[in-house]
Amino acid sequence: MPGAQAAGVPRHIAIVMDGNGRWAKARHRPRSFGHNAGRKAVRAVIEACMREGVQALTLFAFSSENWHRPQDEVGALMDLFLRALDREVEELHGHGVRLRFVGELDAFDQPLRRRMQASMTRTEGNDKLLVNIAVNYGGRWDIVRAARRAAEAVANGELRVDQIDESRLDQWTSLAELPPLDLFIRTGGEYRLSNFLLWQAAYAELYFTDTLWPDFDEACLRRAIEDYARRERRYGRTGEQVATNV
Repeated sequence: MPGAQAAGVPRHIAIVMDGNGRWAKARHRPRSFGHNAGRKAVRAVIEACMREGVQALTLFAFSSENWHRPQDEVGALMDLFLRALDREVEELHGHGVRLRFVGELDAFDQPLRRRMQASMTRTEGNDKLLVNIAVNYGGRWDIVRAARRAAEAVANGELRVDQIDESRLDQWTSLAELPPLDLFIRTGGEYRLSNFLLWQAAYAELYFTDTLWPDFDEACLRRAIEDYARRERRYGRTGEQVATNV
């Protein structure tokens, strides 16, 4: 990961990319049309994050609850994943982007899993920007999995129960090796976390915008970062303590 961080720039940004379906509906097109348009927004935001000096970007692409959507939409999303991997990975690699997929990947069919693994292997040595794609991911699943791993460590005699604390549990979460989440963005006008990064978002700054995801561009990201830079992050302390670094 890059070392020095520009003042006011979040190290780690997460985005719930909401509004693809409504964007397509407003244009009397199928939802798949909106998802494809959203792919272009992903590229724009990745490029903007590199210019801004962001270290890590985590995108909520497919939640564990999205399997309940209509089968034709799920199928279109899976096809989009395949095509995006085939088209985008080499370009991302050329820009120094490291790509990771986080979530319960075993639920996907083997061809898609192979492409995911190949893209991670291809880009694993890059350090310009780490892009995490959360697929079949849920915040509760992440916490439960960490708790199970802690229980396994106790059962194997590797850990005592009284040694389990926040830092221990954190090491088993999906984004354990990344900088803490600084800025959580949700597009599309909804004001909820939707089971995304529940553990990691504990002290993140939340930013909600009515802009639908396909319309979210570099200028929108810059506004979110500027809003973040104006906030005072106290982590439970008073404003006076923050000001005097107590």
